[in-house]
Amino acid sequence: MSLKYAREVLGVTSEQTPGEVRLAFRAAAKRAHPDSGGDEATFRQVVEAYRRLQNPFEDHLVQAPRRPRPTPEPDLEISPRLALEGGDVDHTLPDGQRIRITLPPGLRSGDRVRAGGVELCVYIRAHDGVLVRGDDIWITVKVSPATLKKGGRLTLDTPIGRRSVWIDRKAAERGLARVEGQGLPARGARARGHLFLRLSAQPGMADSAAMALLRRFAAAWAA
Repeated sequence: MSLKYAREVLGVTSEQTPGEVRLAFRAAAKRAHPDSGGDEATFRQVVEAYRRLQNPFEDHLVQAPRRPRPTPEPDLEISPRLALEGGDVDHTLPDGQRIRITLPPGLRSGDRVRAGGVELCVYIRAHDGVLVRGDDIWITVKVSPATLKKGGRLTLDTPIGRRSVWIDRKAAERGLARVEGQGLPARGARARGHLFLRLSAQPGMADSAAMALLRRFAAAWAA
């Protein structure tokens, strides 16, 4: 696993401290653990990513001679929104030539596109709190403490557009909600992904108008 992909899995950057990486690992491992509604493959990937970030120079520890590696393909870094919707991106080739590339929607990290006579390997970088993992989009959102306890309807302005989401009690308690079919669009053999919302309580944040009205109604009915 490359350092770049390991950081993507844990949602961290190269500037974060070991302590911050450790906290990100613990949160990711808790979400991905099968006992918390995750799956074994994702949990193993999270553990592997953390081990890789603990030993960033492990590639240099092997003393046995190695065969020369082929020249790595240049990366084409794009944002999650560009991966979702497609569009134009400016890119500088290894020879310094600057070109504009029109990308289709639904690209994944590791896909290859050809432009300017070279083949580029796509890498989707985390941006504005949005992370792409495989086919899925992950976003951290702030919610009121009451919503995190009981769930409710959320209307969110996210970096990938406005979304209205119902958070049930189980998802609220777990701090993670999945919105079916709202990830990257289907492309080739890849199925359409999902949107995952990491829920984080923000003290002092008020309930939505709809939830506040519902709570007032319930209180009046009980009286």
